[in-house]
Amino acid sequence: MENWCLEGVSTDGAMALIHLPRFPFVVGRDAACDLAIPSAETSRQHARIERDIGGLLRVIDLNSGNGTFLNRVQVHGSALLDEGDVVHFGVTEFRIRRIDPSLLAALAHQNNDQTIIVSRAPILSDHFVLEEREFTAMLKGKTVNAALQPIVSVSDGRLRAFEVLGRGYVVGLPQSPMEMFAMAGRLASEVELSEAFRWAGLSAAATFAPDATLFVNAHPKEMFTEPFYRSIELLRAMVPSAALVVEVHETAVTRIADVREMADRLAALNVQFAYDDFGAGQARLMELAEVPPHFVKFDMGLIRDLDRANPKKRQLVAQLVQIVHDVGATALAEGVETIAEAGACADMQFDLIQGFLTGRPELPEPGWAYTSDYVAKGLRDNAVKPGTG
Repeated sequence: MENWCLEGVSTDGAMALIHLPRFPFVVGRDAACDLAIPSAETSRQHARIERDIGGLLRVIDLNSGNGTFLNRVQVHGSALLDEGDVVHFGVTEFRIRRIDPSLLAALAHQNNDQTIIVSRAPILSDHFVLEEREFTAMLKGKTVNAALQPIVSVSDGRLRAFEVLGRGYVVGLPQSPMEMFAMAGRLASEVELSEAFRWAGLSAAATFAPDATLFVNAHPKEMFTEPFYRSIELLRAMVPSAALVVEVHETAVTRIADVREMADRLAALNVQFAYDDFGAGQARLMELAEVPPHFVKFDMGLIRDLDRANPKKRQLVAQLVQIVHDVGATALAEGVETIAEAGACADMQFDLIQGFLTGRPELPEPGWAYTSDYVAKGLRDNAVKPGTG
C-alpha cells in the first residue's frame, strides 16, 4: 500500500514532510486533530483526508469557515487528490506527496512543533507550483519549441548567423522563455530547462540550417560544470557542420579562471563563445583583455535609441566597440528595432546587428528556410551606411 505525506513550509522556512499514517486523517485547529494548525483561518475541524476506493486520496471539506482549496480552486464537498496537487486548508498550504518507506522511520521521530505550517496572511499562500507535474514531464520529454532569430551584417543586412531561442508549447504552461525560467527557478530546474531549449534548437537547426552559425544560450547556474561541457559536446555531434557559439551570461564572466578553462575546453570541441549582455552591469573590460571572446553582444539597453543618444553616450559606445575590435572580437548589437538605430550602429563600426529590424524569432516549419542571399526585411530597402544614424 502506498504511503502519503503532506509537504509544507515550516516556520523556519524549511520544507517539512508530515506523514499520513492512517485514514481518515483530520486537519484542523483543534489540538485533537491528526494535524493541528494553530491559525485563526483554520476551523476546529477543517477537512478530512480519506483513501479513495481507487487507491488515491480524497479530501473532504468539513464545512470550514474559510474553505478548502485544491490547486487554488475551492472544494465544495470533496475532491480526489493526486501526487503533486496543492491543497490549502484555509490559507495554509501543502503539497500531496507519495513517500518512500525508508523515510517513514525518520518522520516518526520528527518534532511536530517544527512541522506545523502557519500562514499569517489572510490570503492563500503560494509556496508551490501548481503545474509542477506538467512542467517536470515537459523537461523529461524535452517537449519544448525553439525559434531562430537572424543575426545580420550591419553593412548589407545579409544573414551571418542565428540565435537559438527556446519557447514553450505545452498546453497549460507558459510559452514565454522568461515565464518558463521563472517557473523553473521555483522548481530549481533552470539547468534542465536551459538544456532542453538547446536540444530543441539544435534539433531544429540540424534540419533547417545545418551549415549555419548558431548562437546558443547557457544559464549561469550550469556554466563551468562537467554536465555543461558534456551537453555542448553532444550538441557539437548533433550539428557537426554548423559553427557553434556559446553565449556566456555577464554574471558568469567575472570568474576569470573558469572562463579561461571554458575557452580552452570549447576550443577543443571547435566551439566559439560570446560575452552576452555586455554593458548591462559593467563593461567587463578586464575580462575582455584576460580572455578575449570571439563575439561581444552589446546589451540592448545600450543600443535602444542610440541614434538619439547624447554625444557622450555615442562616444562611449564607439570606444567600447573599438576596444572589442582591438582584442580581436566581433561586435554585435542586440535589440535593434529601427533603421535609425541600425545607422547609429554602422556609425560606431558594429559588425553585426540583431533585433526585430533584422527579423523576429521564428519557429521552423516544413518549407521554412533562409536562402544564402537572405537580406533582413527591415534592411532590404534601406541600405545602412555610416551617417544614417
